[in-house]
Amino acid sequence: MEFSPFNNVVKLCIQAMVMEEQNKSEEAGKLFKQGWNEATDNTEKFLAAYYLARSQKTSLKRLEWFEIALQYALKSNDNTAKSAFYFLYLKIAECYEELSDLQKAKEYNEMAMSVKDKILDKGPFYHGTKANLQIGDLLTAGGDSNYKSELKMNHIYFTALVNGAGLAAALAKGDGTERVYIVEPTGIFENDPNLTDKKFPGNLTRSYRSEAPLKIIGEATDWSKPGHEELQKFRGKLENNKGEIIN
Repeated sequence: MEFSPFNNVVKLCIQAMVMEEQNKSEEAGKLFKQGWNEATDNTEKFLAAYYLARSQKTSLKRLEWFEIALQYALKSNDNTAKSAFYFLYLKIAECYEELSDLQKAKEYNEMAMSVKDKILDKGPFYHGTKANLQIGDLLTAGGDSNYKSELKMNHIYFTALVNGAGLAAALAKGDGTERVYIVEPTGIFENDPNLTDKKFPGNLTRSYRSEAPLKIIGEATDWSKPGHEELQKFRGKLENNKGEIIN
């Protein structure tokens, strides 16, 4: 599964979170359960189980569903799910603490610490833009944010999801053609803190950032451009987003 806001299970989870924000817990629970019933692979099942865990009213039921989420994340062998190990281990540890099983809580906290800040993703990596660039060019930090024009970015951002880079290209400012470049980090990089462990567990968009330049080593042409209606909905969500960007 390539994580996308247009994936059906992801859309159901997003709709359910909106219901939660409106204090409609029963409707939210039905949508999360629908996501679980419609999940077709291990990664989708991990995601749906995670949200079912969040919505449970007792520590024991939360633990049950978080453990199911972890089982599917482990089975998926997918970097999308692997990025959530740290968060899942912490959530399971919290459940054991609530259940007064301090030994199990300690074990899962130690497992969480063993994977904290580890990036298992080997790429390939992509950067979406409307700029016309050449192989060998360097992408550097310091550009204007696509989401807050007054903000100069201290990092250069990239992703391991080619369609995610395509979405970024479609949202980028300018009138040029959307381009998705294959890039190579020239220095250390980290999970994008604006997306990691926020509304979704882990770094499901496989989004990263670096203060060091990215070297363009090729261009990807086999990616799916979002439809006009989907793109407009996504732009609307960004415009209404009041959250602060971690820069």
